[in-house]
Order: sequence, then C-alpha cells, then structure tokens
Amino acid sequence: MTNTTIGDRIKKLREFRDLSQEQLAERADVHVDTIRKLEQNQRQSARINTLRSLARALDVQLERLVGQATVTQELSEPGGGLLELRDAIQDIGILPGVLADDNLEEPPAPGIWMSTVNDATARYWAGEYSSLSSTLPLLLRDGRAVARDHSTEPVWRSLALTYQLAACLATQAGHPDWGYAAVEKQLAAAQKASDPLAEGMGVSTLSWVLLRQGRWEQAQQVAERKADALEPPFRRPSADQLAVYGNLLLAAATPAARRDAWDDALELLTAAEDAAVRSGPVRAYGSAFSVVDVRTQKVNVALAGNENRPGKALEFAGDVVLADISRPVHSAAYRVDVAQAQYQTGDSESALATLLEVEEDQPEWIRLQALAAATVREMLETESRRNTPLRSLAARLGVEPVL
Repeated sequence: MTNTTIGDRIKKLREFRDLSQEQLAERADVHVDTIRKLEQNQRQSARINTLRSLARALDVQLERLVGQATVTQELSEPGGGLLELRDAIQDIGILPGVLADDNLEEPPAPGIWMSTVNDATARYWAGEYSSLSSTLPLLLRDGRAVARDHSTEPVWRSLALTYQLAACLATQAGHPDWGYAAVEKQLAAAQKASDPLAEGMGVSTLSWVLLRQGRWEQAQQVAERKADALEPPFRRPSADQLAVYGNLLLAAATPAARRDAWDDALELLTAAEDAAVRSGPVRAYGSAFSVVDVRTQKVNVALAGNENRPGKALEFAGDVVLADISRPVHSAAYRVDVAQAQYQTGDSESALATLLEVEEDQPEWIRLQALAAATVREMLETESRRNTPLRSLAARLGVEPVL
C-alpha cells in the first residue's frame, strides 16, 4: 500500500473541482511548475504559504489536503464557500473586547431577509449544497445586522434557524467543530426569541453534531433531557410542540442504538411515533416530523451498534412509503440505509441498484456519506467478478477499487 503524498491530494482535489493545473495556479497565484512538480511527486512539499494558497484556492482547510474534498463541487464566488462559512460562524467581530469594523453596511429589510432564510432551508433539504454554501455566509452576516437593528422575536427565531443551517452544512462537510460553534449561536438566538421550541430544535441539532463527533452518550443525554422538559401537555398540544418533542426523541434514539442500548432506542422511537400520530405531518423550525420520519429512523437504528440487525431493518423498511418522505435528502439517507441492509443480507445486486438510484437523485450529497462509501468498499472486496457499474460508482465516491 503506497502512501498518499501532498501532490496526490492536490491532484485529486483539483480534478474533483474540474480545474486544469494552469487554472489552479492562476487562482492560487502560484507558479504552475510548482503544482506540476508536486503532482508528479518530484517535490514532496512546498513552503507553508504556498500550501495555504493552494488550500484556499481549492476552498479547503490546509489540513484537508489530506484528502476529504469540500461539500461543494463548484467553486464559489468571492464571499461564499466553506472557509467563508467558517468565518461567518466564528465571527471575531462579535467577541468581547475585539474592536469591530465600524463601516457597517445597511442590512436588508427583515421581511426580505427572513424570506431568504426560508428559501435557504428548502435548498438544504433539497441537497443543493453548492448554492447554499455560496450564499449562507452572507445570510448569516445579514442576519446579525438585521437583529442588531430590528431586535424582534421573529428575527431572532429566523437567525436561530440560519445558524441551524450553518451547523448542519458544516457538519455534513466534515467540520463538526464549526457545527458546534454554530449551535452555540443558534441556542443564544433562540433564547433571545423567547421561544422554548426553537431552543428544543437547537438541542436536537446539538445532539446530531455530538453524534457526528462520536460523543454518543452526551448526544443521547442532551436530547432526552430536553424532550422531558418540553413534553407536550396531554390535552390539546400544538402540532409544533409534538413535532419538536418528537424530533428530540429521534435525536436521542440514534446515539442510544450506537451505544447498543437497543431497548432504550426502541422505547424512544415508540414514543416518537405516538407523537407523530397525534401531530400529523408537520413542517416547523427548519425541519419536518411525521410518522414516516419515525419509521425511516427505525431502519437507521436497526443498523446501528455492534450487533446490527439488517433483517430487522428491511422489515421496518416494509412499513415505509417512499413517496411520503417529504425531504429529498432524508429520502436519500433512508435509501442508503436500505442499501446497507440489502448488502448485509446477501442481496448485493439490489444494494447496488439502490445506491445508483440515490446517486442519480443526490449526486452531491452521496459523496459525503460514510455509510455509502463503506458499503461500496465492502461490495468491492467481495465481488465475485469485475463489476463495472460498481467500480464506476466507487471511483465517483472516491473509494479505491480492490486490485
């Protein structure tokens, strides 16, 4: 097994971006011979400032030259992209004791800005990450300016939702630490909105970020505690109350299953399904909640833990009506779970067909999914004969074929 060099990583990222060496050199203000020698492994490294310039031109952190591409295949215009999103989340200008820039631009009207937040939420759940990463940094900065000049509860509620989007996008892109910082600001904005349900969705987002960080026990605890605090009244609860409560139960169930607390996970899912039956389909606080959302999570939970249950996952999948899933990204995530269960029960042909369908629907999203890559890698290792569609999918997902 050969070691991957800096030049190998630069080449992979450059080709992922569909840039020539000359185009990358121009964007980074680096001599093209430097890039050629790095990619041909004639040079094993370069000056730190050169590497920083290349990383920024490729819209990745310097550390990301180790391999993982950014979430957006298309490079953003100035003012957008993942590094700009990081800077918008970790805004040094709002830190105590820091002298902020006094040259502040006039913010957009609150109504116009809040409408844009709603559009961004729809783009996130549609999997349109490239366009979202281009606009979300400015949306955050505008939101802080709107809240500064119009400190109303609806504005703070929308700002909380904007930070929720930032947390989700950053974490999907492999930056859960940025996601954590965004959740902190989401919860602060929710408090200023005087909206306990907005706080509840913030804790649900926090639980997911903690899950992605591998902090399973904390992920379960924070979601369960908040669910207990927000448990709706038995008589005449609102649909939003039930939806936020149910989302918190779902957030707690997954880390419980990862910790092999199967009984706890099923108890949480049962309570969530009861809430979904009472609420009916709900869209609130940047998310959705319904019976089908709970049933897809049952499939996911059955595959979690040291002793996963692929047969049980497929049994749960039999209760899911795919057309009832309202969010395209959620539909894709569910089908990746189904593909893993199909493969583990010996049906590699169906697993590949399912993954190819997901890729057709969500080509950008699937590249970020560890489970999809892991399933393809396992299928490559066990293929009985050369499978061209499988190997083509593996190449597109960045999975090296077994030689």
